[in-house]
Amino acid sequence: MTRDDRVPLPGFLRAQPDGTLLSVKLQPRASANEICAPLGDELKIKVTAPPVDAAANEALVKFLAEKLDCSRGRVELIRGHTSRHKTIKLHGFKPEDILQKISGGAARA
Repeated sequence: MTRDDRVPLPGFLRAQPDGTLLSVKLQPRASANEICAPLGDELKIKVTAPPVDAAANEALVKFLAEKLDCSRGRVELIRGHTSRHKTIKLHGFKPEDILQKISGGAARA
């Protein structure tokens, strides 16, 4: 649970002292960049870029930076460089802020 016994965090977000970890299942070569519903303890995100030469990873970082309205330097891919299952470090963000910014309805499940 978050501080003050508020709503529990979804499994795809983990608070850390210097930011938040986001667990992602990435689907490359999608028809559009979009944030989908959570799949277990991961948030499904689709990007149009192919999974070649880190293009999908770069597209994911850029897409999240746009959604969170922050610089790309605050969005860091820390695990899963060659996998669809990724861990993203969002520097300086609280989990509640991330939920508010990405919740086009999908992230609230």
